Amino acid sequence: MRAESSATAAPSITVVASAPKRPGFGTLQAALGVVAFSLTFPATAWGLEGFGPWSLVAVRSVLAALIAGGCLLALRVPPPARRHRPGLAIVGAGVVLGFPLLTTLALRTSTTAHAAVVVGLLPLTTALFSALRVGTRPSRTFWVAALAGAAAVLAFTAQQSGGALTTADLYLFAALLVCAAGYTEGGRLARVMPGWQVIGWALVLCLPLTVPVAALALAHEPVRLTAHSVTGLLWVAAGSQFAGLVVWYRGMAAIGIPKASQLQLAQPLLTLVWSVLLLGEHLTVAAPLTAAAVLVCIAVTQRSRG
Repeated sequence: MRAESSATAAPSITVVASAPKRPGFGTLQAALGVVAFSLTFPATAWGLEGFGPWSLVAVRSVLAALIAGGCLLALRVPPPARRHRPGLAIVGAGVVLGFPLLTTLALRTSTTAHAAVVVGLLPLTTALFSALRVGTRPSRTFWVAALAGAAAVLAFTAQQSGGALTTADLYLFAALLVCAAGYTEGGRLARVMPGWQVIGWALVLCLPLTVPVAALALAHEPVRLTAHSVTGLLWVAAGSQFAGLVVWYRGMAAIGIPKASQLQLAQPLLTLVWSVLLLGEHLTVAAPLTAAAVLVCIAVTQRSRG
């Protein structure tokens, strides 16, 4: 019996012991997630050229769920334990449904530059949710750097949008809250199951809702298939909704939710670059100055110890 107990415990001991040895790999995965997310708003803008907002959100979720479900079936992954299902429901409500729907509705009238305000506030909000939900206690230096980075991003995005608030702001701020909750719960679950399974099961569990909504939306909203609209749909489904979240949750599990969330301070700037290249939006000379300030803040948060 003792030998069996030791053999059973060995894998978990190995996992815990090896995780701290690869913080750089965890940071890389989280950074890849940020790059994937930075393309979400421009891709959504492309998707809205041919799909209605409800169609775009529902179809992207269904497509991502089919990809995730195929992977889960191919690898014969058992269903998640009952105790993990409430957490997966929060991930689904925040990341699979809430954030995509609210930001898509906002982008009907808001530019991607203005919408990037949400992403600028997301790291700080995620760190706050993490402190409340997971019990993390980052250092004072961490919070100072996080607040400074958030302020820099907010100032930059406000300057880009002329400092004017739009009717889309209610959607954006609501999206900020639900996404932070989903990120925090997903990062917590990624400590006990692979990150790709966290988002995979969240997507699959949402299918009973997303499939009928997709059918109804496609029947009532006009659809115009173009190169832009199809490319945008495919990216937000496979890139943002699945692949990006896979590496993002793995990164959060490896380096911690607060530190991973601060990497997203660079996301608004990346989004603005993609907006210039893909959407033709104008970028002012303030971008490199803000980028330098944000990179300094990211470096401080990554080196600070909680």
